[in-house]
Amino acid sequence: MTIYSQHANRGKTQILATYQGPGGVMSSTVTSLSAPALAAPIVEALNRISALVTVPVSVRDHRDRGVNRYPRTHLAALTNRDSRADLLSGSHSLWYEYICLQLHQALADLDDALAVVPPPVLTAIDAELATEARGLRDALAEYSEAIPVPASESRRDWEFGYPFVAYDGGMQVLSREVRERLDRLETDISSKERKQAVANLRVLVTAYSRCSSEQATLDYAPLSIFSEPYDSDGYYLSIFAPEPGDEDAKSWEIEIARWEPDDPDDEECSSATGVVAIRCELAVSPEAAQLTSLLDKVEQQADLLAKWAKSPVGAVLEGTELVVTRGRDS
Repeated sequence: MTIYSQHANRGKTQILATYQGPGGVMSSTVTSLSAPALAAPIVEALNRISALVTVPVSVRDHRDRGVNRYPRTHLAALTNRDSRADLLSGSHSLWYEYICLQLHQALADLDDALAVVPPPVLTAIDAELATEARGLRDALAEYSEAIPVPASESRRDWEFGYPFVAYDGGMQVLSREVRERLDRLETDISSKERKQAVANLRVLVTAYSRCSSEQATLDYAPLSIFSEPYDSDGYYLSIFAPEPGDEDAKSWEIEIARWEPDDPDDEECSSATGVVAIRCELAVSPEAAQLTSLLDKVEQQADLLAKWAKSPVGAVLEGTELVVTRGRDS
């Protein structure tokens, strides 16, 4: 609903809020800081927060061919710190709960950025979050219940389907593609299966967000993390969460595989196929910290993948608690 930016003004750095108002695009000053370095992380966190609270109420929930609304309960976290815990306990849908997880992190990042600023700045940011929440609630009440928004020159307007956010929020999770891919994973699953799938998604996303690897990527079909460190000699690591509704995929799996040329005589290796060397099926669901540690380990020691790939079934991978449950020929 609001886009934030920073600007130099008379030796200070101003944080500005820009939004759609009665007179078109309008701006107001949120607060001022002594240096750009103090303002930058605040602006970045505020933009993420605004996008994450706005987009879910600006699109329809089309799961199971329905035309429904997403919850608006996440708005409470903007003004009530106690409500933040609720962002990590819901099970509405994979996409919405992913949004809530990211909102929880954005609010935590804002706290970190505000830890080194004067008290008046804290007060100003709290007031800005309250303004954002109030403006969005008023706009939603007008849209869904025909309750008129109080007349004000500083009113922040909102239009369903056209949220005013920076670069679509600058976040992949807000894209239509990710939403639809996650929705497809929920096809024909029970509420119990959905709740477990949401829990698995939280673990996977948290592990990915905390790992140090620049090569790791997060995917949604299937729910997985892929990491191919530099100098790994073609070896790569994949972490798979259980597929919702798939009776044959109830456990977490970790695979080590290697790219093998489709044509052994092709010196440039223009095409290759990944061949699994070993697989570790986990007896219990992992903690995010365990997966982060694994990703960091292979990032820092790329040659580990080649060593682990030679482990026989039943062996424990060196430096981990992972047990090989299947080999290339099993």
